[in-house]
Amino acid sequence: MAATKDIEENVEFAPKFDENGLIPAIAQDARTGQILMVAYMNRQALDATIESGYATYFSRSRKALWRKGQESGHRQKVEQILVDCDQDCLVLKVTVDAGQCHVGYQSCFYRALSKNADKKLEFVAEKVYDPQETYRK
Repeated sequence: MAATKDIEENVEFAPKFDENGLIPAIAQDARTGQILMVAYMNRQALDATIESGYATYFSRSRKALWRKGQESGHRQKVEQILVDCDQDCLVLKVTVDAGQCHVGYQSCFYRALSKNADKKLEFVAEKVYDPQETYRK
């Protein structure tokens, strides 16, 4: 119990990465409180985020660091990093100047489970940018 109390009450930042060396990171708009996205960080991504002040994540599919906005220009300036009680999840309070979802929405959470239909989704947001224009190669 003492080790748990040390983690929960201590002021030392000691993030717990999972067996793959990752920690979930939730990006939240610092101004509105809207959840923008959920991603993962490894130690290198977390260190790069702290050092630069801009969100860097680890892409599980590409197995590489991913600086948010490196392709779209839709960066996340980190205002604050919150850590949960057992230090195995982070919340990044960020300021943004454009939509954050690669599909064109402000948030990756643009659909909700409909209350009126079994396992159907409904759109709860409008697109804020055209991804075809933004990600044109």
